[in-house]
Amino acid sequence: MKAGGTIEEGADAQDGETEVLDAADGRMVARGSELYLSQSCGTGMAGLHSHHPPEDCLNCEHRHLRMFCNLTPEALQDYDGIGIMMNHARGAKLFSEGDPARNVFVVCFGQVKISSTSRDGKTMILKIAGPGDVMGLSAVLANVPHEVTAEALEPCQVKTIRKQEFVDFLGRHGIASMHAAQALSGEYLTVFHDAKRLALSGSAAGRLARLLLDWGRSAANGKPEMRFTMALTHEEIANMAGTSRETVTRLLNQFRRDQWITIKGASMTIVKPDQLERLTA
Repeated sequence: MKAGGTIEEGADAQDGETEVLDAADGRMVARGSELYLSQSCGTGMAGLHSHHPPEDCLNCEHRHLRMFCNLTPEALQDYDGIGIMMNHARGAKLFSEGDPARNVFVVCFGQVKISSTSRDGKTMILKIAGPGDVMGLSAVLANVPHEVTAEALEPCQVKTIRKQEFVDFLGRHGIASMHAAQALSGEYLTVFHDAKRLALSGSAAGRLARLLLDWGRSAANGKPEMRFTMALTHEEIANMAGTSRETVTRLLNQFRRDQWITIKGASMTIVKPDQLERLTA
């Protein structure tokens, strides 16, 4: 096995199969004759991001795929001149729950885990933010402390914009204000669908299937292939699906054996979304 990856080889693999295993840290690993490596086990799950982060907003080749950043030339020129691009290592916290909301953060490259912690220390993962997602927006506009914690799941690049600078930018450009409103609406819909998935889905398989479908469709950006990088541990996936780590591992293995999904290293492809959809009914 090459260094730097997250794949482990099992001696008892048969017929070249690849099986989802439960690694020591709970991350998805593979067993079999065909090994694939990922530099990070970690897209909103927002999709497979580009190999290189953009140098600036004007030269970002994926800007048209990202709702907030898809601005008019005039607004884009102004947007490029505000804030600062910052690189964050895996595990870095961009902000924590309860911190004063002094900045807005726009993900340019990589993935960020958004979570909330109860008084007794229980943590719930609310979302995986990916390129184009705006973090801290609701807290800044409502003038309240951050209600969540944002932690880099992998090395990422984030555009950090001071609160007043961002508010002034929205005031100068109507399209930016509209995109901010759409981002807030998206946050509401995400929370609504998560609550619906946890409260109304009768089975762990249905909740996990809905989670995978949401990630796959987000990554597809309208394209037929639903493929994304699995950035979370099995424990974290279980947290979002309202089930146990062991159940997630068992269900992923079952989905793979049924050929509803394929897994290569940290990359997952949903092959039969209709089958997963039936579980969510």
